[in-house]
Amino acid sequence: MSFTGFPAAALDFYDDLEMDNSKTFWTANKQVYEESVRAPMVALLAGLEEEFGAAKIFRPYRDVRFAKDKTPYKTAQGAFIALGPSTGYYVQVAAPGVRVGAGFYEAPADRLARIRTAIDEDRRGKELEKLLAELQSAGWDLGGEKLKTTPRGYNADHPRIDLLRHKSMTLGKSYGFEPIIHTAALANEIRQAWRATAPFLDWVTTNA
Repeated sequence: MSFTGFPAAALDFYDDLEMDNSKTFWTANKQVYEESVRAPMVALLAGLEEEFGAAKIFRPYRDVRFAKDKTPYKTAQGAFIALGPSTGYYVQVAAPGVRVGAGFYEAPADRLARIRTAIDEDRRGKELEKLLAELQSAGWDLGGEKLKTTPRGYNADHPRIDLLRHKSMTLGKSYGFEPIIHTAALANEIRQAWRATAPFLDWVTTNA
């Protein structure tokens, strides 16, 4: 199956799921999920695999064992291509449309310490600043979990204190309901988007 875009039914499916996140709804609409959500996602990633690598398509079921929210189904279909520990490319389809991303979503203490050391160092820190500034000016949103306080060992007036506060660091870009998400052209759009973030991911994997 070749990728032809995500049909409107994919967005409608998640819109309805947000209103009725129940096994009854899921069972009645599972075929819509398989045909309009999962199958296009598989086709999209198959077309991108040669350049970016194999993707993990996330299960639609939530792990509710330790969660206060016991709703059983995820309200987005996401997929991740790993380039390193918790680091790589991301894409999802949900009620608000299609979104892509790149970055690292978590880091153990030793890895985070290495990243902060690189941010602190003038040459490597300024290199990251430049990469992020260029991507943000091109429409990417910088996100990730951040400390509200100053990380231990660093001064509050550090020129890159905002970056040092990051415990994770991600870049995201949304296509929302743009017509392109319903066409085969979306695959190339995502290809170009991920290529643009490659230098940022290279920085992370090299310095982590």
